[in-house]
Order: sequence, then C-alpha cells, then structure tokens
Amino acid sequence: MKHNLISLAVALAFGIAGAAHAADTTAPASGTTAAPATTAPAAADAKADAKAGTKSADAKTGMSKDDYKAQKQRIDADFKAAKKECDTQKANAKDVCKAEAKGKHSVAKAQLEEQYKPSPSHEAKVKKEQAKADYDVAKEKCDDMQGNAKSVCKKDAKSQYDSAKGDAKATKTEAKAHS
Repeated sequence: MKHNLISLAVALAFGIAGAAHAADTTAPASGTTAAPATTAPAAADAKADAKAGTKSADAKTGMSKDDYKAQKQRIDADFKAAKKECDTQKANAKDVCKAEAKGKHSVAKAQLEEQYKPSPSHEAKVKKEQAKADYDVAKEKCDDMQGNAKSVCKKDAKSQYDSAKGDAKATKTEAKAHS
C-alpha cells in the first residue's frame, strides 16, 4: 500500500512538473523567443517587492536576485533529499539512484542559471548537463549487465552522449552566428 502511494505521488509530481515545463518552454507563434512564463504568485511577489522597495525582477531576466537565490537553495535541498532517499536502496540500484539525483541537480542548476541570465552559452550548458546526466545514469544501469551486453550498453550510452554534446555545441555556435 505504501509503495503504491509513493508511486502515485511520484507519477503525479512528474506529471505536474512536465506540464509546467511545457508551459514555460512554449514559444510564441511569431517565432520570437519568449521569456519564461511567470505564474501569478511570482508576479504578485514581484509587485509586492516593488511596493516594498526591495529588489524586483530584472526586465531582462524575469527573475530577481532574491528569487534566484531562493530557487538555488530549493534545488540544493531537493538534491540532499533525493540523495538521502537513495540510502534506502542496495547495490547498483543505489548507484543509479545517486546518479539520477546528481544529474537532476546539475540540470536544475543549469536551467536556473539559464533562466536568470539567458544566453546561448547557458542554453548550451543546459543541453550538455542533460546529456551528461543521461550518460551517467545509463553507465550505471549498464553495470547491471554482464559480458558483451554490458560492453554494447556502454558504447551505446557513449555514442548518445557524444551526439547530444555535439547538438549542444551546434546550438551555441548557431546562436552566436545569429547574433
């Protein structure tokens, strides 16, 4: 029963996070780049900050320095909680769990930096961090295999990683060319 509730909670959390991410990354029909969508509470916080005379969101970034720091602390806290959750697992499952937690942490930090200071290099960094996270998790999952299957698994993971790194570099180069 407890396992089913945890599974349901995790599925629900991923569903909500996926929907929120999709809403934040949609581009307007005109083909211009849109700033990340702000939620009503974030807009209300920015208005409250402006009234109080505190630092408000920068027009370029859409995120104040205080918001950035708060999000960074939340990401670090989530990482610590995820690592602690991994301690309940055994053997390679524990290693996979830790690789997933570390990957999510590094990707979340890169995404936060990209939201705070949007640039082609930060966009490329997000893609590189995602590729590295996927690669590290795949390598750990390959450790469950033996012999030729393990070797093939690791080679596939490496080729996918190299391809994703190349895509990230192309994104950065393409963005610089359009500047």
